[in-house]
Amino acid sequence: MIAQARRIAWLPLVAVVAACGPIPVDQAERVCLRDADLAQGPRGSIAMGVGSGQGGTRGYGGIELEISGDYLRGRDPAEVFSRCVQRRSGQMPERALADQPGWRGAS
Repeated sequence: MIAQARRIAWLPLVAVVAACGPIPVDQAERVCLRDADLAQGPRGSIAMGVGSGQGGTRGYGGIELEISGDYLRGRDPAEVFSRCVQRRSGQMPERALADQPGWRGAS
């Protein structure tokens, strides 16, 4: 009974370690597009509005800003993309960043 409980206790750890393994190159390329996009420049959004209800009329708003450390360091988005794919998959990208579907960079 105790031996079985010990084996079950290891299952979450085994699942976490298995999740740390490499992913397929095409999946890594899709995931790493975001890193390359953020290396190109900050992204953000602003939301403003007015709502009314029982308590009267109220204004609301919000600002969201996302800045990458790669952008602050002036790294090339293509280099950031290649390093990310290699780190996640263990292989070099199959296509350059400029040839990736969905890439909207200036390159």
